[in-house]
Amino acid sequence: MRSPLPKVFITCAVTGNLTSPSQTPHLPITPEEIANSSLAAADAGAAIVHLHVRDPISGAPSMDIAIYRDVIDRIRSRNSQLIINLTTGPGGRFVPWESDPRVAGPGTTLLIPEKRVEHIAALKPDICTLDLNTMNSAGQVVINTPANVRRMAAVINAAGVKPELELFDSGDIALLHDLVKDGTLSGPLLTCFVLGVQYGFQPSAETILYARNLLPETACFTAIGIGRSAFQAVALSYLTGGNIRVGLEDSVYLERGVLAQSNAAMVAKARRIVEDLGGQVASPTEARALTGLSPLPA
Repeated sequence: MRSPLPKVFITCAVTGNLTSPSQTPHLPITPEEIANSSLAAADAGAAIVHLHVRDPISGAPSMDIAIYRDVIDRIRSRNSQLIINLTTGPGGRFVPWESDPRVAGPGTTLLIPEKRVEHIAALKPDICTLDLNTMNSAGQVVINTPANVRRMAAVINAAGVKPELELFDSGDIALLHDLVKDGTLSGPLLTCFVLGVQYGFQPSAETILYARNLLPETACFTAIGIGRSAFQAVALSYLTGGNIRVGLEDSVYLERGVLAQSNAAMVAKARRIVEDLGGQVASPTEARALTGLSPLPA
């Protein structure tokens, strides 16, 4: 059994795609708000920020490269060390039309794979997510076929960006092994177990241990708790040898019935949990080594 890591990195998932302003007034929306929230999370102990962007007027999820660039430029102008992780999740949802399930209904976002990663090719962040799941999700179907995953990975690899593999169930780990076998993925793998989505991995120590033991031995992982399991997952991930992620993308509550006032508050709580369990939190420079990223130029 793996022991807790000597140092763990904290990722802050700043705004997400599904959390809405109706759930919390503290959700960052504009590029300035997202950047400021990222920088405050870094000050609280996050080594990595995982970023989605939103239309600054409507607050709706966006894939606009100019908005991504604006957020990154704002962060980099004040913090050159913070590791930036961009999403590639948007563009993968299908909602069947009620009268003909073969037809895409309202809410469908499906795009060709290359469109989902064009911001990665343009902006070349340190890390980007790569979802391996095809599953039911809130009345929709998330579709990431093996062929489409390979097409997205080809763009990510060509950009020199490290993929973070998002794993929602054990079949996703089977796909991961196939992608390693055919050379689509290589090197030490960066992975996440997403716990608490209704029809995916459920949050428990047994789930994490089961998923962890399916990974290649050199892979590192983070167990992410969605909703009420957010801070349970912090402790469980640390104790089973994993890293940490929290943020308003994953949960809007700091504790039962108490809204988190900021992403920084969530990072600070996660840091306290790790330190109370005897762990230490990695700096961005240390996290760069832990994730297999190249060191920054001197």
